[in-house]
Amino acid sequence: MLKEYLDILKECSNENFERLKKDKIFKGAVERYFQLAVECVIDIGEILISNLKLRKPEDARDVIDILGESGIIPDDFAYKLGPITGFRNILVHNYIRVNQELVYKFLKENLTDFDHFAKYITQYLDTT
Repeated sequence: MLKEYLDILKECSNENFERLKKDKIFKGAVERYFQLAVECVIDIGEILISNLKLRKPEDARDVIDILGESGIIPDDFAYKLGPITGFRNILVHNYIRVNQELVYKFLKENLTDFDHFAKYITQYLDTT
């Protein structure tokens, strides 16, 4: 599923900021696929943490931290990836009005983080 969501987001990343600002359906789709991609990362992490009997995460951010602490993903990458859980919370709970510039920045600059996550998880699973 993560790959499917990323493929859609990568296609969306070819669009300009004006489209994101003006096209509410496009903006909603981008936000939803970001949410789903982040939830995949969290779900994968929770499954690994449970199966490996690692400490129980306190929240979604902690899932990423535990993956880094345990060497499943590099610690510095966990530090970089962690903020996506906060971004997901903004999208889901609408704590604040979603900043379109932030959405566009994530779309343009952070999609490779998901690719790296998938690569690290695959490498970990291949060695266990």
